[in-house]
Amino acid sequence: MASVDVEMAKCACEDCVCVVALSKAVTRDGKAYCCDECADGHKDHAGCEHAGCTCHG
Repeated sequence: MASVDVEMAKCACEDCVCVVALSKAVTRDGKAYCCDECADGHKDHAGCEHAGCTCHG
């Protein structure tokens, strides 16, 4: 069986459409997020500010 290294993942924020490199992800509770805003649950309803993404928690 061949091993597979996963290097990219969708941000764990449900509304977010971003894909993040796991080596650069913000990790909280074992989940990978594209930024602190998503990882913190959009406490101030700030979006991730990545082009084309409209998440605000």
